[in-house]
Amino acid sequence: MSLSPELIPLAVGTALALVALIVVLGPLMSGEDSSSELTPSAPRKVANGDGTAIQALREIEFDKATGKLSDKDYDALRTMYTRDALSELRAADASEVGEFVGVGSATDDLVEAAIRRAKKNQQDCSSCGAHPEPDAAYCSSCGHYLAGSCAACGTAVEVAGARFCVGCGEGLAAA
Repeated sequence: MSLSPELIPLAVGTALALVALIVVLGPLMSGEDSSSELTPSAPRKVANGDGTAIQALREIEFDKATGKLSDKDYDALRTMYTRDALSELRAADASEVGEFVGVGSATDDLVEAAIRRAKKNQQDCSSCGAHPEPDAAYCSSCGHYLAGSCAACGTAVEVAGARFCVGCGEGLAAA
């Protein structure tokens, strides 16, 4: 029995479809339980090899969003890795500060020092009193030149938005 040339592609397509069906349905029909791969007792390695609980939490969130984890597995893994992530964060904070964050005066001293540095670096506009960005040359509210005077000759700059000194012609700020 020979196949006509019109039926050959149909026969090949049918054979490929049957093979694909067997490959896809084979694990379902075999009865093996593959859910044991995602149990909390056997945590997976993080893809980037980092191994941190925070990275594992990100991966778990992604797997849940893409439908790879059931609600039960997601809750169990999230609970376990959240606990581990909190421990990691507390340990990192304690090693940076020297003691547990939120307790003691060392943390307060660090915060106060940061506030003092920020206030020292902050410029106030002498014209309108606004607090522009730290690296600004001109006030973002009124356009006043924040340095107040020309660096080359010392002439006061009183015109809002002035790009050049009226005394010496020197450029006030990079355009």
